[in-house]
Amino acid sequence: MTDLLVVGRVGKAHGLRGEVYVDLVTDRTERLAPGSVLHAGTRLLTVLASKPQQTRWLVQFEGVNDRAAAEALTKTELEAEPIADPEAVWVHELIGSRVVERDGTDRGRCVGVLANPAHDILELESGALVPTIFILSCADGITTIDPPEGLFAVYED
Repeated sequence: MTDLLVVGRVGKAHGLRGEVYVDLVTDRTERLAPGSVLHAGTRLLTVLASKPQQTRWLVQFEGVNDRAAAEALTKTELEAEPIADPEAVWVHELIGSRVVERDGTDRGRCVGVLANPAHDILELESGALVPTIFILSCADGITTIDPPEGLFAVYED
């Protein structure tokens, strides 16, 4: 089985008919399209209906028909299979990868990815921060970047 990706978390129940609020942690809103299947622990949940509601989504899952069933899902992490996208780079592929500049300069390992409104940011083991906009490729445990001149100067002694 493919590694699942966390795509959201169930918030509180809404109303009496089993709807729940879902906070997405992805920009791929198709994850909540009717017919989508999400993993909730060992349970599979099929989306019947969804609509945006301010900063979150109001979702009805198949088989969740009353408030008690909806409340039982509160705080449940929702996971899904990765979407096949040859252009996409996933966080789990970046963390632990070796970060190398186009010219071969090794910048160390990526230890985290920080969420940022403009672009996510790679956090390197050296403490350096690199916006993901500078990623050229990520394959076989190596992330190749093309940073602007001087980006790493602020981190050098």
